[in-house]
Order: sequence, then structure tokens, then C-alpha cells
Amino acid sequence: MKYKLGDFVRFVDEKMEGYVTRIFDEQMIGVTGDDDFEIPVLASKVTTVHGHVPAGQTPVSPGSAPVVPVAEFKKQGIYLGVVPDNKAASVVHFHLVNETSYQLLVTLTTEGKQFKGEYLSIVAPKSAVPMYSAQLADLQLWPKFNIQVLFFTQQDIEPQQPITFSEKFKAKDFAGSKKPVPVVNQQGWVIRVDEPEMVIDVEKLKESFFKPAAEKQNVDKPQTEVDLHIEKLRDDYQFISSQDFLRIQLEHFKKALDAAVVHQLPEITFIHGAGNGTLRNELHKLLGKHQKVQTFLDARKEKFGYGATKVLLK
Repeated sequence: MKYKLGDFVRFVDEKMEGYVTRIFDEQMIGVTGDDDFEIPVLASKVTTVHGHVPAGQTPVSPGSAPVVPVAEFKKQGIYLGVVPDNKAASVVHFHLVNETSYQLLVTLTTEGKQFKGEYLSIVAPKSAVPMYSAQLADLQLWPKFNIQVLFFTQQDIEPQQPITFSEKFKAKDFAGSKKPVPVVNQQGWVIRVDEPEMVIDVEKLKESFFKPAAEKQNVDKPQTEVDLHIEKLRDDYQFISSQDFLRIQLEHFKKALDAAVVHQLPEITFIHGAGNGTLRNELHKLLGKHQKVQTFLDARKEKFGYGATKVLLK
């Protein structure tokens, strides 16, 4: 099959063109035109329109990266931006977003019943490239993603260690609301690729195991509904700077979630409010990576509106 989701094609025998929005098998594909109707067609009856750039995408031609002052050289900021297709919302495109000052050598290999090399390219600094497309409705059938990243710069700066990012995406990864994807300038879901690894202090861990019982702290059982509004957490909130609000709310959230796990609660609800969605997005990001979280969803709308998230624990 020479076509992939998102390709712009033209019919051979008719004056029609559109985007590939479904691949049925090796011979048959689905093409969606300006009327938003998907037409099944033999792959042999269409041809690729070369040089076509979808709206919202900018072609990237990697070359010599500009010299960046050492003090301004950015070493972190690699993401997967998942954005819906402009013509067919059922199709999503995965963009590798490079906000760093490095040039990146990037590969994508999918792992299903067999391994398949999907993408290989150099990604310039402060740029993004589309690397994979899929039907969102078929999410449970998606293969596992294996992304490898190498860092390069001609400047006198130590390169980062290579990154291997492996993920089998689930529905909860796309449960949060969309937000602007860096560089791509479209609404979508943002997944951090160069997430800093948690460093465990082995010595402190050992000490905690051998502490006398008297020194060990008891974990209080949390309420089944935890209100994260800042006025509920601190009496002196009027004197706290707005930039500290989020830090305090997240600390309280983590403490309550850990306590719920310790006490083996089946579920816990966090009331975060609607607002601009910042706190909600941060909670969903942390919940999506928590090993003890089975799933999470909007709590009862008739009670909380869109301002609360229910968490089901394993």
C-alpha cells in the first residue's frame, strides 16, 4: 500500500480530489473531499498530488542550525503533538515537535504483530514534522509506538543522552481537553517525550524501611471528594502569589491521591473547577501516568458541571 492516512490524492478518471481518511485493505481506501463525504475507491484509481502541503503545516527543510548563545541554548522540549485532520476529524496526525536548540535525528517504529519502520528524519530546532497518522476511532487497534531520538549540534555544548520513548496509547491519553500544540499552531493533545526521569535516592529509601515504628507517619484516610480550590486549601490565599496557586494545588492533589492508594479506595473525586483548564490539564497529565490509576473521567455533570474529575483506582 503506497498511501497513508492524510495523503492528498486526485481521482484518475474523475475531476475529484481529497484526503485519504481510511485504509480498508491493500486495494481499497476511503477518500474524503470538500463535501466531507468519504468515498470508498480502489487505490489504483487515485494518484498522489505531489507538493501539496495541508493547511496549517509548514514544510521543514533541515539544514545548518543557527548559532544560539550558550545562555539561550534550550536543551529540553520534545513533544508528540496529536492533532485532528483539518478535513476529517476522525483522522489524527502525530507531529514530532522540537522546541530545543538541537537538531534531532528521529525514528519511529511501530510494534504490533510485527515491527514496521514508519519514519526517519532530521528535525530542525524550533520546528515540527508530521510522522504518523491514524484513525482515532481505531485507537484500541493502534500499534505500540517506539520513538528514538539522537541530539546534534555543531556548537560547543554537550549533547543530551539518546532518548527511547515507547508507548501503547490508551483512551485516557486523549481524555483531556485539547490545547495549542507548540510550533504546529493547532489544537490537539501534547505528550512529553523527554520527560525527566524520577531519581530515587536509594539511601533515603533504605532509611525509610528501617525507621522505628514510632518515627513512621500514619497516612490519614482522605475524603472521597477533595476540593482543590485554593481558598479551601489555605486561609492566607489572599497573600499568596498566583504563580504559587498551581504548585500548592498539585501538592495537595498528589498527597490525597497517594493517601487514597494507601487506603485502597476504589475511587476519589477531585474538584478543580472549570476556569481556564490549567489545573484540570495538569491533573489529567499526572493521572495518565500513574500506575495505580485504572481510568479517570468527568465527574457527575449535574453536580459539578465540568469542574471535577473522578478517578477509578486499581
